[in-house]
Amino acid sequence: MAEVKVAEVKESGFSFGKAEKKLITDPLNDNNPITVQVLGICSALAVTTLLSKAIVMAIAVIFVTAFSNLFTSMLRNMIPKQVRMIVQLVIIAALVTVVELTLKAVNYPIYKELSVFIGLIITNCIVMGRLEAFAMANKPYKSFLDGIGNGLGYGIILIMIAAIRELFGKGSLLDFKIIGNTPEYVLNTTEISWLGWYANNNLMVLFPSAMFVIGGIIWAHRAWNKKLVDIS
Repeated sequence: MAEVKVAEVKESGFSFGKAEKKLITDPLNDNNPITVQVLGICSALAVTTLLSKAIVMAIAVIFVTAFSNLFTSMLRNMIPKQVRMIVQLVIIAALVTVVELTLKAVNYPIYKELSVFIGLIITNCIVMGRLEAFAMANKPYKSFLDGIGNGLGYGIILIMIAAIRELFGKGSLLDFKIIGNTPEYVLNTTEISWLGWYANNNLMVLFPSAMFVIGGIIWAHRAWNKKLVDIS
């Protein structure tokens, strides 16, 4: 009788295959926290007046989401079910405090503008949602990747909204003056005849405009990605 050899496939704890890649890419498109799940809208409205603030906020949320997923997954078998949300909030609050103190030490002006909104990361639906939906049921490595993916998905949309609002509201990006009606702008609309009609719209830096921009991005995303079209 022929001896049948069974090949043992050992799964590496830190492999990066299709499943791991999907954890990063899925929240960027098919399962984006803002445009598909419609989560984290409050902060998307509040911190997108300037691109610099949106970038800092995006980095903060990526850090908190990734490491809260990691720590929660590492502790998931020791956390009593009845108090799991309290433990999750303690983990998130500790990480938010790290972000807040680091930002205060590194860039105090940005800290003064964002301090309230950084603190509100504790209540961000995306962070709590990933802990409950993924980290409590998966291993630390995959949970960490899931946190990075969802933080990136949130951060990219936040940066897109801020770029649109700052460009069309102030005519600048990251304090680099692009288009306006004075000589300090690269495109001076008073000197370029075919741009003479253009003027920066201050409405874009007001909070209600963020809602319109988010709505436009959601519409464009669903028009481009046919899988997101609801045919029910």
